[in-house]
Amino acid sequence: MNRAILISIAAGSLLSTLAMAQPSPRYTVTDLGLVGGPPGQPFVVANNGLISEGVAVADTVWHAMLWFRGMQFDLAKAGGLGGLSSVAFGLNEEGQAVGEAETRNLDRNGEDFCGFGSQHVCQPFIWYGVMVPLPLLRNQNGVTGANGVAEAINNRGQIVGTSENGEQDSTCPSVNHALGQYQQLRFKPVIWQNGTVQELPTVSGDPDGIAFAINDNGQAVGSTGECTAFLINNDLTYLHGLHAVLWENGTVTDLGNLGGVAGGGGNTAFSINNRGQVVGHMGRADGPAVAYLWSKEAGIQNLGTLPGDFTSVALSINENGDIVGISLDAEFNPRAYVRLDGGMLVDLNSLIPADSPLFLFDAPSINSRKEIIGIAVDGAGDFHGYLATPSKATPDSVAAPSANDRTQFDSTRKLLLQRLSYRFGAQSPAH
Repeated sequence: MNRAILISIAAGSLLSTLAMAQPSPRYTVTDLGLVGGPPGQPFVVANNGLISEGVAVADTVWHAMLWFRGMQFDLAKAGGLGGLSSVAFGLNEEGQAVGEAETRNLDRNGEDFCGFGSQHVCQPFIWYGVMVPLPLLRNQNGVTGANGVAEAINNRGQIVGTSENGEQDSTCPSVNHALGQYQQLRFKPVIWQNGTVQELPTVSGDPDGIAFAINDNGQAVGSTGECTAFLINNDLTYLHGLHAVLWENGTVTDLGNLGGVAGGGGNTAFSINNRGQVVGHMGRADGPAVAYLWSKEAGIQNLGTLPGDFTSVALSINENGDIVGISLDAEFNPRAYVRLDGGMLVDLNSLIPADSPLFLFDAPSINSRKEIIGIAVDGAGDFHGYLATPSKATPDSVAAPSANDRTQFDSTRKLLLQRLSYRFGAQSPAH
């Protein structure tokens, strides 16, 4: 081996060591305001800083909102689909937002697909100055599904989510309104483009599925499985995620698992970047499901949890491969984490000023500028949206949170788990 090669290897090793030794950046926290109970929260922060969210405007009414540089825009006031509750789950850099909105019509089967507790029809929408309804699937008998949700939109205007198809679903639990069990029909993963809706294939004949994210290359990710009820702190979710999946060019790929028994559940893909890297929540054989990173080149990587925790979920990955999510202890007390530059998971609360009035519970989105959004709780136990922005603060200005910071608000913790089940409609990390 010649000298030049040896020098190159040594230099690369040194650079790698220095990169690993670099401390995580510090963050300043901007309070985005009160968001109310589930489903109120910010959901996505785009690379240009635009944020999509749902905010409680009354005790039982939520409005889809956009937030940008201290200004908040109420999408429902600009033209809703009935003037009732709505949430903006996704957006792109063009300012187009997608989500779900109640209509004035009651669901013909008494379902509560939107999860607002009203049993009104749940309409997927795209917003570009006015809310426009998106079409729903139609089955072989010509029956159109009643409900759907738009989860994400890319910069090409392609939208993914889920739509009922009007067919009865034998895997759903028996209807019992007293227990909050409403779902009766199959819901399929879909993509909307050019004004039309197309069903995406599922794995192994799974009857149900949801597409949660789509990148600018048209690759989408999500979960397929069965309509099995999970009761999480009196909040019901239906999709039992049997397979974390990638959709590409009309085909579906099962991303596998971390050693868990096939069909054991807990397998979901929540985010994909333009490099094709996928993150989510995946089952394993020797313990609870945990956060993972997947790519075609490297396969599945177990991301583990924060020290001392029991389970974790990876919710978002940016173009640099930075990852954010939520880590929970054995009592399911949550805290937001960030994984930067391929390093270890770091409690986001340890990277903010020690005198912050907010404790950061979850982190559902990170953009290319490493800006992070999510849910936080104040000293009174009220939920706020937050924006965490990289700063030049010194390590002396931050302190790791005490163990009690995330356990003192039991009712708030339960609401957060409800929020997670509401948002993703998939098996909760608590199971």
